[in-house]
Amino acid sequence: MDARTFWEETYEKQSPQTSGKPSAVLERFVAGRPVGRALELGCGKGDDAVWLAKGGWQVTAVDISETALGYARANALRNGVQDNIAFAAHDLDTSLPGGTFDLVTAQFLQSPLEFARDKILNRAAQQVVTNGLLLITTHGSRPSWSSAPEDMVFPTPAQARDALGLDMSRWKTVTVDNFERMATGPKGEKGSVIDTVIALERI
Repeated sequence: MDARTFWEETYEKQSPQTSGKPSAVLERFVAGRPVGRALELGCGKGDDAVWLAKGGWQVTAVDISETALGYARANALRNGVQDNIAFAAHDLDTSLPGGTFDLVTAQFLQSPLEFARDKILNRAAQQVVTNGLLLITTHGSRPSWSSAPEDMVFPTPAQARDALGLDMSRWKTVTVDNFERMATGPKGEKGSVIDTVIALERI
């Protein structure tokens, strides 16, 4: 199955309802920063884009799924920030929006299908302006409700950063670390999970 079909079918099975809350890492590392232009890779139902727009950011939010983008546009409309967000469909393996950005955010841009994630993030990083922020969060542990193999090995934060292939002489490290939080599974399960966070400022 190709990625577009997979994600269309995934979102078609879901409710358009959202949590109404931004990703914890996005809120933690972006709150209080000077606002500007933001690029969100894999916007899903749009809660992060809406939160950014409410804070004054001009957001370009992309996803491969038109269904997800429909949910996200409705989310933006409900919150009165539709004029601050440009939603666009992109298969990130083949295209990225043009322009430069003060923030590039990729919160759990992960897939059970193979795709060139590190190369995509490297290309997107080149669009971050001086003093801008690259913020990437990935799963750093397997929650108890996951269908992933129990012996699944997760990269260390440093390994995840190095896999991006960035010229680190052009970046200042804000954090490259693991953070633990409590999460809720699809059936209401509660458990501790680890997020691997890479936050870098362009210099």
